Amino acid sequence: MDESESGDIDWENELRKFQNAIATGTKSKRIKAMSMLARYSKHAPEHVLARTIPFLMEILGHNNRSIDSANFSLQMASAYCLKCIACRSDELVTQMGANGAAQLLLNLLPHSDGMFLKVLVKCLLVVVGFCNTSRAVVATAGGLGIIVNKLSSCEDRGIRRYLLEILSLLALRRNVRREIVRLDALHYVVEAVGVGSMVSRERACQAIGMFGVTREGRRAVVELGAILPVVELFCSGDHTTKLVAGNTLGVISAHVDCIRSIAQAGAVPLYSELLEGGDPSGKDIAEDAFCVLAVDEANAIEIVGHLVRIMRDGDNEAKAAAANVVWDLSTYNHSIPVVRDSGVIPVLVELLGSGSNDVKENVSGAFSQMSYDRVNRIALSDAGVVPIFIDLLHDDFEELRDNAAEALVNFYEDPLYHDSVSHIIDVPSFRSMQNRLAQLRETNERAPVERMNIDLPAWNSDQIT
Repeated sequence: MDESESGDIDWENELRKFQNAIATGTKSKRIKAMSMLARYSKHAPEHVLARTIPFLMEILGHNNRSIDSANFSLQMASAYCLKCIACRSDELVTQMGANGAAQLLLNLLPHSDGMFLKVLVKCLLVVVGFCNTSRAVVATAGGLGIIVNKLSSCEDRGIRRYLLEILSLLALRRNVRREIVRLDALHYVVEAVGVGSMVSRERACQAIGMFGVTREGRRAVVELGAILPVVELFCSGDHTTKLVAGNTLGVISAHVDCIRSIAQAGAVPLYSELLEGGDPSGKDIAEDAFCVLAVDEANAIEIVGHLVRIMRDGDNEAKAAAANVVWDLSTYNHSIPVVRDSGVIPVLVELLGSGSNDVKENVSGAFSQMSYDRVNRIALSDAGVVPIFIDLLHDDFEELRDNAAEALVNFYEDPLYHDSVSHIIDVPSFRSMQNRLAQLRETNERAPVERMNIDLPAWNSDQIT
């Protein structure tokens, strides 16, 4: 191929020149032809590039299970050219995969080093990155062991980065994760969270979350130091990456020994950002994480502080989400004193009078839950909640009526407040709730005592195979 402008090139003629050079040319002419092809791979028509692939594969596969010194530079030029072509389109990568490119590259990796190793690894990364067939080959043909062996001896930071990116791709497959554990290579996945492109780091982070679904996996990733790189990714990534990192931290936080460590690493403000954001998935992830992290009292204090800020300054959706977390925390005995003493009750009272229906529903739900504790009833009464609940007994919104009625039943049954609320005994919504709660208590008293199973939030698990 000559140096003229790509738009003026007769590509069919240049293809014939390339084929002749590869078939009959000297070693230097063959290398020159491949170098020129690599240079013009961004401009040549895809159908022309596709017809060069068999020639390049033949050179790459020559004496493929060992490094042939006579063909070393030819194989390196071929691998580089294939990498350039693979970057052009998914269709070309798929053709390479169908012709066994991944296996040829794997066969050469154990015997290569230096620049040749770098070219091979970069080519393999592109091939497995855009071809499912090639990923399957590397995952099932001993490729993982080859990658891990190279990582164990590789000191070149550039090559190591590409190896880790390949590993992060493979680790999304269930069978590969099992093999990673068998090879004692999980620390490389943790390393990959902090190395390489953002997309690769996100994949590694997602894989960490998948490992962390099991108790043994959670313990392993925590002991290997996964918390800090995941939090850093949570902090620096784009929105999608933040969702993945937040989800993974949520999985890890189920390992009770690291709940405080996750908060100390700076996760709570990051979850607050998700709770304030406009993505419902982010809100769900943040709510679930807060409910787990709040098991630790110091975490609960920090979390409630952020919730108070959001309920003061956020939009209606953020306020509703924050109030929903308060509602959740109010169901946990260890969190009730924190919620009560945080100063959140006056903020909730204000929202109950001026918020949207979703906000009011969640606030009233939190108050109804808190009303089961006598100290909380005193705090709620002092904050002026009782008259508001009495008014809500007539609200058009059924959920608000029910929450208000449930709380007022608890006040009615408290001798301290019985007389002050007894005038509502004939209000239909109150009587209905009183009867429902009485039936529920009777049913619970008759039911046999069974061990309660409490499920942790269901973060994303093995959805990628």
